[in-house]
Amino acid sequence: MARQSTLAARWMVLGEWRAHPGRVVTAAIAIAIGVALGLAVHLVNASALSEFSKAVSAVNGEAQLQIRATTPFGFAENLYPVAARAEGVAMASPVVELDAVTDRPDEGLTVLGLDVLRAARVTPALVGRPLADARGGPTPDAVFDEDAVFLSSAALAGRKVGERIELAVGPRRASFRIAGVLPGVAEGKRVAVLDIAAAQWRLGQLGRLQRLDLRAAPGADVQQIAERLAKELPADAQVVSAEAEARRSDALSRAYRVNLNMLAMMALLTGGFLVYSAQSLSVARRRPQFALLRVLGVRRRGLLRQVLAEGLCVGLVGGFAGVLLGVGLAAAALRVMGGDLGGGYFGDSRPELVVSLGAASFFLLLGIVTAVAGSFVPAREAASAQPAVALKNLGDAIDPRRTPPIWPAVALVVAGGVSALAPAIGGIPLFGYLSMALLLAGGIVATPWLARTLLAPARRHASGVVGVDLAIKRLWGAPSQAAVALCGVVASTSLMVAMAVMVWSFRGSVEAWLDQVLPADLYLRTEGTGLGGGFDPDDQKRLAQAPGVRGIYFMRTVPLRVSADQPPVALIARPEGGLGPGAPPMIGRVAPAPAGAVPVYVSEPASWLYGWRVGQSIELPLGEAGASPRFFVVGVWRDYARQHGAVTLDSRDYSRLTGDQARGEASVLLDQGVSVDAAEATIREALRPELRAHLTIAQPRALREMALRIFDRSFAVTYGLEAIAIIVGLAGVAATVSAQTLARTKEFGMLRHLGVTRGQILSMLAVEGLLLGVIGGIAGLTLGLVMGQVLIHVVNPQSFHWTMETRLPVALLSGVILALIASAAGTALLAGRRAVSADAVRAVREDW
Repeated sequence: MARQSTLAARWMVLGEWRAHPGRVVTAAIAIAIGVALGLAVHLVNASALSEFSKAVSAVNGEAQLQIRATTPFGFAENLYPVAARAEGVAMASPVVELDAVTDRPDEGLTVLGLDVLRAARVTPALVGRPLADARGGPTPDAVFDEDAVFLSSAALAGRKVGERIELAVGPRRASFRIAGVLPGVAEGKRVAVLDIAAAQWRLGQLGRLQRLDLRAAPGADVQQIAERLAKELPADAQVVSAEAEARRSDALSRAYRVNLNMLAMMALLTGGFLVYSAQSLSVARRRPQFALLRVLGVRRRGLLRQVLAEGLCVGLVGGFAGVLLGVGLAAAALRVMGGDLGGGYFGDSRPELVVSLGAASFFLLLGIVTAVAGSFVPAREAASAQPAVALKNLGDAIDPRRTPPIWPAVALVVAGGVSALAPAIGGIPLFGYLSMALLLAGGIVATPWLARTLLAPARRHASGVVGVDLAIKRLWGAPSQAAVALCGVVASTSLMVAMAVMVWSFRGSVEAWLDQVLPADLYLRTEGTGLGGGFDPDDQKRLAQAPGVRGIYFMRTVPLRVSADQPPVALIARPEGGLGPGAPPMIGRVAPAPAGAVPVYVSEPASWLYGWRVGQSIELPLGEAGASPRFFVVGVWRDYARQHGAVTLDSRDYSRLTGDQARGEASVLLDQGVSVDAAEATIREALRPELRAHLTIAQPRALREMALRIFDRSFAVTYGLEAIAIIVGLAGVAATVSAQTLARTKEFGMLRHLGVTRGQILSMLAVEGLLLGVIGGIAGLTLGLVMGQVLIHVVNPQSFHWTMETRLPVALLSGVILALIASAAGTALLAGRRAVSADAVRAVREDW
C-alpha cells in the first residue's frame, strides 16, 4: 500500500507539472535569477578585490609590518634608525613612494626608491633584474646606479632597455636610463624602482621617506612590535599591518558591494514568494487528490514531504540554472563594467574572473532553501486538510463571514520599524535590511485584510453590471486566494518602488548639491603634477592678475591616513576654511573655534565614520613630532563626492602645517561680458609651459554633467536589478493569474448553467485582474514608499554616510503601476478565454 501511495503521489506531481508547466517554470526562473544575480555580484567583487590586492602587493612587497606616512609629504628620515633598532625588528627597509607622470601623454606610474641591499632581505619581489641592452650584457651593479630605473612589464611595454624615460613628480623632472625589469611585480601594474638616494635627490625628497618596510625577528610577536612602535611615532607616521591593509582595501568598496548583494538577495526573496504562490495554487487545485491519498493511507507527514519535495525540485533546477547564469553574468560584467560594477572604486581595471566552488555551492543552497521555504506554508495546508471536507471543498481558506486577521501584519511591521532604529554592525546596515524584510513580510501578510477592506464598500453597492458584481463578490469572498496572486507582485513592486525612490532622491540631492558647489565660471585643475606641483605662488599671482579674471580661489587636496584600516580622507585647503565661494551646504550649527585651535570643517561621511561632531577637539595625523596642533570641528558640511570623508581647513593653516605653498585646483570668476573662450586662452597664456601641458579647464555645466554620468554609471547595476524585479514581478502576476483562472473551469461551468453568458464571465475575469492589479499596486506602492524611507534614512547613511531628502519619481511609479494593472487584467482575460471555451456540461459533470 505504501509503495502504491508513493507511486500515486509521483504520478500526481508529474501530472500537475505537465498540465501547468508555466507556473513551475516561472518559479524556477525566479529562483534562477535571484541565485544568478547574487553569485554574479559576489564573483565580480571577489575577482576585483583579488586584483586590487595584487596591485597593493605589487607596491608593498611582502613586508610583515610597515610604517607609512599619513600624507604624501612623508616623514623625516631620522625615524628610520629608530624603527630599525626597535625591539623585535630584524630588518627595516626605507622606501620613497611617489606618484609620477612620464614623458608619454596621460601615463602615470608608482615610483619606489629602495635601498637595494635591505629591500633584498625585506621585500625581495621589488628588487629589479638587470637586462642586456644594445650596448652589451647586463651589469649587476645597475641596481646601485643613480641613473638607472627598473620598470614592471606593464610600464616597460613599448620601451627598450637602454632607452631613457622622463619622470615628473610635482615641479621636479628627471630622466633615467631603463636598466631592467621587475619580475616580482604582478602583470598589469605600472611600477618603477630607483635607488633611494637618486629618488630623494632628483625627485625633491631629500630628508623624507614615505614608508618603512619591516621584517620581524624569528619568534617575535608582530602585534606587540606594532604596539610598541605606535607609541614612538610622530603624528605624520602610522604603523600598518598586512591585516589592516587588507581591511582598508575591503573598506574601499564594502558598502557598494554589500548593497548590491542585498539587492540580489531581494530578487531571490521575490523568487521565494513566487514559489509560494505557485505551490499554493497547486495545492488548492489538488485538495481532492490529496484527500484521496489520505483515504488510501498516506499520512500527513507524507503529504508534507511531497509538497516540500516539489519545492526542492524547483529549487534544484532554478539553483543549478542560476549558478551557470551567474558565472556567465560575472564574466560579462567584468568585461563590460570592470571589477567595481561601475562604482569607480578600482579605476578601469578588468580583472580575471575567479570562480569559487564554495560561493557557487552557497548560492545554490540558498536558492534551494528559498524554494523549500516558499513551499512550507502550502505543504502544511495540504497536510492539515480534512479528507472528507477536502474531497468536495475547493473554496477559500478563509471563511467569508470572518474578517482576515491584521495583527500578524501589524506585529511584523512594528518589528520592522524597531529594527530600523538599530545601529549598523561593522559598518553594515544589517538591521536596516532586516527591517525591510520584516516590512515586506508584513505587507504581504496584510494583503487578505487589505483586499477585504478595499472591496467592502463596492460590495455593499451593486453596480448592476453582472461581470463587475461577480468579480467584486468573488474577490471579497476569497481574500486568501487574492493574497496568493498578489504576494509575488507586492514583493517585486514594493522593492522596485523603494529602490526607485531612493535612487531618485539621491540623484535629486546630488543635482541640488552640485548647483551649490559649482558657482564659478571656470574650474582649473593640474593633472599628474604630484607633490608640491600645481600652481606655485607666482602662478597664483599671475592668474589672479590675468585680464578678465574678477576673482580666483585656489585649493589643494591631499590624502590623509587617519586610520590604518580605513581609506584615506581628503584633506582640502580652501580659502576662508571652506566658507568662501562654492562652499558646500552646512548641516546643523556652526561653532567658533577657541583660541589656539585650528578650525576645521568635516564632511558628513567623516562625521559618520570617525564620530566627529561640532564643538569637538579632534586629532589629525598632520605635523611633525611634538608639533601636531589642536584641531577643532566648527562645522559639518554635506559632501556627495567623497564617500570616505573629507576635512577642510584654511589655506593659510594648511601651508603653515605642511610647508606646501602650491595649489592643484582653482575656481575662477570672470568679469561681466568676458567670454569663456577668451578667458581660457588668457589663463593658459599666463602659465608656465610645463604646467600648461597638464592643465584641465572645465565649465560648471561640463563638471555637472560628468558628475551625473558617474552617478548613473555607479547605479547602472541598480537600475538593472530594478528592471529585473519589474519583469519578474509582472511575469509572476501573469503566471499566477493565469493559473488561478484555469483552475476555476468548474466554477465557470456552473455559472454558465445558471445563465451567465460567456461574455459576462470574461468581463468578470477582466475586472478581477484589474482589481488585483489595483490592490497590488496600492499595497506595493505604499509598502515601497515605507521601505524607501528605510533605505534613505537608515541603509544609505549607515552604508555610504550620506543623507538626502525624499523625492518621488511620479512618472516612473505611475508607469509601473499602470503596467501592473494592464498585465493582471490582460492575463486574466486571455486565460479566461481558454477556460470558458470548454463545454459547460463537461466542466461540471464529475460533480453530478
